[in-house]
Amino acid sequence: MTKFSDLALDPRVLQAVTEAGYETPTPIQAQAIPEALKGRDVLGIAQTGTGKTASFTLPMITLLGQGRARARMPRSLVLAPTRELAAQVAENFDIYAKHTKLTKALLIGGVAFGEQDKLIDRGVDVLIATPGRLLDHFERGKLLLTGVQIMVVDEADRMLDMGFIPDIERIFQLTPPKRQTMFYSATMAPEIERITKTFLKDPAKIEVARQATASLTITQSLIEVKPVRKDRSFGDKRAVLRGLIKAEGEACTNAIIFCNRKMDVDVVAKSLKSHGFNAAPIHGDLAQSERMKTLDAFRDGTLHLLVASDVAARGLDIPAVSHVFNFDVPSHPEDYVHRIGRTGRAGRLGKAFTIAVPSDDKYLKAIESLIKTEIPRGSLPEGFEPDTREGKPDRAPRDDRKGRERGGRSRDRERPVKAHDEVAAMEPLVAAPRAEVAEEAPREERREERREPRADRGDRGGDRRREDRGDRGERREPREDRREPREPREDHRDERRDYRRDRDLGPSVIGMGDHVPDFILRSFALKAAPVEEVEEVPATGTEG
Repeated sequence: MTKFSDLALDPRVLQAVTEAGYETPTPIQAQAIPEALKGRDVLGIAQTGTGKTASFTLPMITLLGQGRARARMPRSLVLAPTRELAAQVAENFDIYAKHTKLTKALLIGGVAFGEQDKLIDRGVDVLIATPGRLLDHFERGKLLLTGVQIMVVDEADRMLDMGFIPDIERIFQLTPPKRQTMFYSATMAPEIERITKTFLKDPAKIEVARQATASLTITQSLIEVKPVRKDRSFGDKRAVLRGLIKAEGEACTNAIIFCNRKMDVDVVAKSLKSHGFNAAPIHGDLAQSERMKTLDAFRDGTLHLLVASDVAARGLDIPAVSHVFNFDVPSHPEDYVHRIGRTGRAGRLGKAFTIAVPSDDKYLKAIESLIKTEIPRGSLPEGFEPDTREGKPDRAPRDDRKGRERGGRSRDRERPVKAHDEVAAMEPLVAAPRAEVAEEAPREERREERREPRADRGDRGGDRRREDRGDRGERREPREDRREPREPREDHRDERRDYRRDRDLGPSVIGMGDHVPDFILRSFALKAAPVEEVEEVPATGTEG
């Protein structure tokens, strides 16, 4: 059996590996390390958890033992699709290079540029970065890639899913053509195969057994939920999740709960916390400091439940995870294998539960086709009952939410108006006699009735308060109004109701008829000015 001591690694690297507790390399390590030490390009195809990080970190440290980094010109470059993966590679580098004098820098988003610029200015041997932040530094003129000797692309298929392939191609073009390239991927999509043929030169292709089936140490279970109504499925799934966690009891020491969407991650985490569970979310929209704080809390055991998107499905080395719950069935079958692979690691036993609704059937068939076995069906937790309440749905449609925010009723809930309803609504208006409106008192008379008697300034407020209360004291006699009463104006509302213009303007005109306004008949033609008058006008322009 091959041991690390047989791989011609630097003695300082071997010492660090021994101190870390490793003696026997994994298959990908045993095949990739000798080829990398020869200076060949390496194309490795292996799944997450097979030890790919050490398969390129150990030969990199050995090859970079001789030489010295220059300012803003790293000697090697490692690209990772997510911040967590990049941080994990940096941690592995610290473990294996602790007896050397090599330096490193980690360039990821969510961190200030200032500290990263200081590290680059000093010169680093190993630069570990995500593609976006690396290009940000390059475009700011803070980084040069012309000194890269070794370049590694980790989790290339994940790069493809996240849309980083154009950035990867650009970064390849910024590096020198004479370099050693190591390319690792779990699958070989056509786009990834095209890149490897373009940028790798006679690579040593190393393919270990693909993880087509889940580990035998993982007990899988599929929980099928059939909600009474489609809009109740989200709430029913949350109730099933809580029931499964309670049913596992103390056996569930910690767990990762996977959701397909970031917004669902937040909702599920908030729901679990409201029911007394120790849970926290992690996804790509959170600040990097908050994400690292959550991961550290989950690793040291202070956090019990980690609700995550697929950002935590690959590459994150979180040991001793007892349970995995798929709150949503993944749309890509490979993601199912990666998700449940977070548990049952290093020979430990683990459990994986998947909650599915009828609309997930096509995804389940694809997963079972990939792993070539049927996922065992489990039973619903004891005491679970589907939500049969009437009224507001568990998750309102987008249009309904907008309607309520604007103060209006939902479009779908409006009762259609029938013809006889319109007639009934108009009956009071038709039956009301018009004479009642004409018998109203003139406006000035009504204003006089509403006008309050004038009182002394000092007692006005008190008199008004006494009028409002009507229970204490008598009102003071109003002071005589010295102003002459006005003559009431004539009420022309009857005329206005007929909508006729008053007699000064004449009757309203409907159409032009035989009458043509005077201004249309008036001529606007300008008369020609006499010649002598034009000559007397002084010239204002410049003669050409």
